[in-house]
Amino acid sequence: MRNSWNGGAWTAARFNSFIKSALRSASRKWPPKYTCLNNSCVGTMENKATGRQAKHYKCASCGGLFPAKSVQVDHIKPVVPIGWDGDWNVVIDNMYCEIDNLQTLCKDCHTDKTKQERLERKRK
Repeated sequence: MRNSWNGGAWTAARFNSFIKSALRSASRKWPPKYTCLNNSCVGTMENKATGRQAKHYKCASCGGLFPAKSVQVDHIKPVVPIGWDGDWNVVIDNMYCEIDNLQTLCKDCHTDKTKQERLERKRK
């Protein structure tokens, strides 16, 4: 296995972080993410924070209704699997998944789910 990247200036962790960031950036344009978001739209209503009309989306976890800035599209199956062996093909397959592995979550529910996944990963 390779142990040097960028002329020795990067560690494996730095390289992995760089690759994950690049993949996440490209995934923002992945069409199934927009389909998921559109499927969770419940219509236009008043945004309590601004008083303006805005599209609202239903959180798949808590069932609350939130404006776009307060929701995120989540991968149901973690992008980086528990016990990941370093195979980037697995990460890419999980990241660029179909609609059946995506859900809309409010930021609080998404944060809680991500924390749980990280704890599980640390245990393994």
